[in-house]
Amino acid sequence: MIKNVTVIGAGTMGNGIAHVFAQNGFKVTMVDVSEEALKKGLETISRNLDRMVKKGDISPEDSKSALQNITTNTNIKTGAAESDLVVEAATENLDLKLQIFKELDAACPPSSILATNTSSISITHIASVTKRPEKVIGMHFMNPVPIMKLVEIIRGYSTSDEVTEQIMALSTKLGKTPTEVNDYPGFVANRILMPMINEAIETLYNGVAGVLEIDTVMKLGMAHPMGPLQLADFIGLDVCLSILNVMYNGFKNPKYAPCPLLVNMVMAGKLGVKSGEGFYDYTESRKAEQVSSQFKRA
Repeated sequence: MIKNVTVIGAGTMGNGIAHVFAQNGFKVTMVDVSEEALKKGLETISRNLDRMVKKGDISPEDSKSALQNITTNTNIKTGAAESDLVVEAATENLDLKLQIFKELDAACPPSSILATNTSSISITHIASVTKRPEKVIGMHFMNPVPIMKLVEIIRGYSTSDEVTEQIMALSTKLGKTPTEVNDYPGFVANRILMPMINEAIETLYNGVAGVLEIDTVMKLGMAHPMGPLQLADFIGLDVCLSILNVMYNGFKNPKYAPCPLLVNMVMAGKLGVKSGEGFYDYTESRKAEQVSSQFKRA
């Protein structure tokens, strides 16, 4: 029975995951090395709960109860020591995740399930640094976590049927729609999404059309709620680049090679919404305007 949940990381995905578990009655410990990150994470959760109250989705009492279900900790050992389930939502970096899972394996009870919110990195590889590979699984939530229904449940090579069934049932209890997939680079969501985003960037890079034109075609012609370039900004261009590199290295297929424009933008620190500028400008003065003059071929 899963009652106590630890979430590693207080960023966009981490605080969203903590929010969903806490709102559904689980005791949650949100862990981050930064006190400031934990403070911002709690503030984000509080704002999102307030928004839900104003919309009539939950009561003020529900909001208060959810916040009371969350504690914070800067120490991974003490933060995860009594956890039935850990969901790691740190930066999409293989070396960092491997280090975290080594620490979690040592800190958590043998019965604990260790999950990762990775969007592309091999579950089997992550599990290999633990002594419990049968209890390591992927729980890939979608952003924004409190709103999006899908959770990709990724089985590593050694993930047990029992753990998979338990996490599928848990995801349903959270009000999500779990979908089981196997452990290959990019899984399903990003194996399909990222080549589309990369091709949109290639289309811009080759001068076929501008940012607004590409996004308009995909929104009006394909009924996408957001164009691929705006979506890339929302995801984070550094995250897009990281996922494409994982798939390119994993499959050794040139169709996954990231567009040079994407590489250059990340090197220049133009990461999308998080940095204030990507394919659009997100500063207060220009709020989501196109930054068309910046896009030139290498």
